[in-house]
Amino acid sequence: MINENRPEPRTFTAFLRKTFKGVLDSAAAFMNGLGVHPNLVTFLGLVGNLAAGVLIALGHLTWGGVLALLAGPLDALDGAMARQRGEAGHYGAFYDSVIDRYSEIALYGGLLIYFSKTDSWQNALLVFFATAGSLMVSYTRARAEALQFPAKIGLLTRVERYIVLMPGVLFRRPEISLWILAVLTHFTALQRIWYVHQQARESGRAGERQQRKDNHG
Repeated sequence: MINENRPEPRTFTAFLRKTFKGVLDSAAAFMNGLGVHPNLVTFLGLVGNLAAGVLIALGHLTWGGVLALLAGPLDALDGAMARQRGEAGHYGAFYDSVIDRYSEIALYGGLLIYFSKTDSWQNALLVFFATAGSLMVSYTRARAEALQFPAKIGLLTRVERYIVLMPGVLFRRPEISLWILAVLTHFTALQRIWYVHQQARESGRAGERQQRKDNHG
């Protein structure tokens, strides 16, 4: 039994969505008016990030960063479009989440190739740890929600990871961003593990209380 009275933690992602809601809603209404489907916008975001990953792999870090910045807002736009169309269903959320993972992996893959070409195995190792941490942040939330535990918390959700990575790529010092990501993504995963642990413990205690009440009823 989940504690429904537990307040949902405030996140930076939620703050950004609230701050830019008017802009997003206007852009979403415009795109919907053109007859563009939200899933197409999601796919275009993936294409943009794949192209950015290729540019990064070829050593054009600044241009890759610029392209990734242009593709980034599409991640928020597709959701706003789906909500306006009344199509914000389970499959759309699943599709969006999977494409987001591929987009993120494309950028990390570009960096991995870039560092492998420059014989910088230490930085390539950073890419590995940052990628693993990013995937674990997403997995802990997905697994928690499959068990009906909310887990939208943590220091580096996808938006924060994006904000940390982009300056390093744009200014051709991605190793600085990768150090931050390699540490704080795993910290975020641990935050979510602990948060779910607390909920599970509270749920167990509530279940025990209900069972005692039923036994004495």
